[in-house]
Amino acid sequence: MRLPYSLQLVKRTEETPKWLPAVTSLGAVVVAFVFSGIVLALMKADPLRIYQYFFRAAFGSWGAFSDVVVKATPLILIGLGCSVAFRMHLWNIGAEGQFYIGAFFASLVVLVPLVPLETTPKFVILSLMAILGLIGGAVYGFIPGVLKARFNINEVITTLMLNYIAVFWNNYWIFGKYSDAGFQMTRTFPNVAWLPRLADLAKQYPVFSGITLHLGVVFGLVAAVIVWLIVYRSRWGYKINLIGDNPRAARYAGIDITRNIILVFMFSGALAGLAGMAEVSGVVHRLQERISTSYGFSGVIVAWLAKLNPYAVIVVSILFGALIVAGREIQPSGVSFMIQGTILFLVISSDVLLKYHVRLVRTEEETA
Repeated sequence: MRLPYSLQLVKRTEETPKWLPAVTSLGAVVVAFVFSGIVLALMKADPLRIYQYFFRAAFGSWGAFSDVVVKATPLILIGLGCSVAFRMHLWNIGAEGQFYIGAFFASLVVLVPLVPLETTPKFVILSLMAILGLIGGAVYGFIPGVLKARFNINEVITTLMLNYIAVFWNNYWIFGKYSDAGFQMTRTFPNVAWLPRLADLAKQYPVFSGITLHLGVVFGLVAAVIVWLIVYRSRWGYKINLIGDNPRAARYAGIDITRNIILVFMFSGALAGLAGMAEVSGVVHRLQERISTSYGFSGVIVAWLAKLNPYAVIVVSILFGALIVAGREIQPSGVSFMIQGTILFLVISSDVLLKYHVRLVRTEEETA
């Protein structure tokens, strides 16, 4: 029996409307919450009550919202780095490893130490930690960049494998030489290596009491502006977009594709490394085994959901920061990860709407 109507995909010949990417991303989020609500209902849970609690846990107070922004900070930096790589159709799935290596490099300022911690000004120590975080992430991004540019080795495989190497590299040091009394963490950093927080001003301004927001969020906001200028206002951004859209035309125009692949991987890794520095200096104040709640992988979802727009990355990161914060309180456990996974699936699936028209076509009746 044939249905009277069928769906057909017709490739777009015109330019995609500017409003469509934002609508598809928003639609993906809405559908993800609806689908997750159905799953929760099948599990005999009350989805409306859970979502209401979710909203209160993430946005119910200034303290809760500051926690959300703190969780969003590494996602902003990682999402920005991934969005630049994705514009060149380079699938950097290694931001998690670049995050860990950036955290490790930044921590060396304290653990070695590279400068006298008692006499060196806080500004110098934090600046040095930020620079080393950037360098660590860039160096770790250089490896898959060279393998892709020189030998055309699939970057998805290399970046995924490098994630594990980075985690175990950190474990080697925090279980060994830099372990604090045999635990899987280093000693707590001295206050001079902590990023300033609004809570530090609570004595002078009681309104900041309990506000965990730290200077790292400024790193993310500044990085968003820099990435926007690079992508939309610079010659290098033009090369990145051209290589991603038409590598043959870019090569014909004399653009060095090999060099730019390496540079983009290093730039993407540097931002992930800076996110690692912000986490160890602004949040955990030590190097430890689990400093990431899968920030590197969530950053990939953030970049896709934001449609590679630097400013949209900020908004989407706050949404995912809310999922992380509320996910610690919501039962059943794992709800936030289910929503994240559903969003990623729907965002990738919704890309078909950007390339094709979906039409409902009447099926022709069979002739006798």
